[in-house]
Amino acid sequence: MPKVIFISPDGSSRTEVEVPVGLSVLEAAHGNEIPLEGACEGSLACSTCHVIVDPEWIDRLPEAREEEEDMLDLAFGLTRTSRLGCQIRMTEELDGLTVRLPAETRDSRS
Repeated sequence: MPKVIFISPDGSSRTEVEVPVGLSVLEAAHGNEIPLEGACEGSLACSTCHVIVDPEWIDRLPEAREEEEDMLDLAFGLTRTSRLGCQIRMTEELDGLTVRLPAETRDSRS
């Protein structure tokens, strides 16, 4: 089973979790008590599941769709490697994917 590594906003802790193929990074976080909000429950209607993908992994992910890019524009702390956790589906090829949780989130629905 592939693993995803979550890094705390300040970089002080790393949590490695196994994720069934097909689940999203957001679902992996929720299933393992990782504090990644996901206010819209993965419906691509907010930016609260914003994660910062480690640069060595960003080119291995499918391109972000326009809808994801629109939501990311509303995220705090946006970086070149920012993605929405609800849009990253785990595959065997993503075993070891490393993402950092942002320091803040904003619910774009409010």
